[in-house]
Amino acid sequence: MTEIVPVEEARVAKESYEALVMRLSRQSVTKRYEAFRDVDWESPDFGVDPLDPRWELTATDPLGATAWYRALPPETRSRLGLYRVATFMKVGVQFENILSQGLLKFAMGRPERAVEQRYAYHELIEESHHSMMFSEFVRRSGLEVAGLTGFWARLGERIASLGASFPELFFVFVLGGEDPIDHAQRLALASERQLHPLVKRISQIHITEEARHLCFARSFLRENVPKLSPRKRAILTLAAPAILRVTAELMLRPSPALIAEFAIPRATVEEAFERNPQYRQITMDSLVKVRQLMEELGLVNRLTAPLWRALGAAAA
Repeated sequence: MTEIVPVEEARVAKESYEALVMRLSRQSVTKRYEAFRDVDWESPDFGVDPLDPRWELTATDPLGATAWYRALPPETRSRLGLYRVATFMKVGVQFENILSQGLLKFAMGRPERAVEQRYAYHELIEESHHSMMFSEFVRRSGLEVAGLTGFWARLGERIASLGASFPELFFVFVLGGEDPIDHAQRLALASERQLHPLVKRISQIHITEEARHLCFARSFLRENVPKLSPRKRAILTLAAPAILRVTAELMLRPSPALIAEFAIPRATVEEAFERNPQYRQITMDSLVKVRQLMEELGLVNRLTAPLWRALGAAAA
């Protein structure tokens, strides 16, 4: 089934914030997907074979471009690529879990007449189906992947609580995770590389619904950041660059478990991710929309601009 991947939703001319949120809610009714209705999991084309060469990393991937990776046997290159996709999906499940908890707290903090309350429940349902898609892919991969562990797993509860106490900061976290995922999936679908059809289908569904979710997060911030108290605005100004840089790293870099599983040398990790201008550019490109939003909201100023650059979330 061929589908056109939509551009991100945006407010149309003369559309109020309330009208936009209601439009997004209506679209969640008329253009929605279910994980076990709209993905044909039993299709022979969707089978997951660890030796399938379509899992191999390409030369445009920072790790795939290294001499270490290119010297691996073909079956190891394929398995590593699948492990990386499965880890990406596992981290996606964990991120969606944090997001869903935060959306519940956000919805409970809104009065029934608020347009955001209904929208939040629509997004919660969609995120749940995304989690089921991602989880089912991990299960069918046959791999044991860890995803986020330790400190990052515990931090999730604190982030979710912001949905009620500081939703503006919560939605910066949301954009910091969702924008890099959306950027990576759009690049993959637009590339000439032959994607595995199951990954392609999951990406099409995820991007279509995230077009609404990203639009809402940006619109909520545009509507509410100008109303923040000086204290909360200062917190947001200082926290945003660190949040965005760290969440992008979690989404785009190989996990410690993957590095250990395949005994990737420290020198190769440094070559691919720590001393690689290409990877730095990938990271900045994945954050360009949210960084522009922060500039629009006046959260990137003379004092914080050096922090954005130092964290690698802006051009030097």
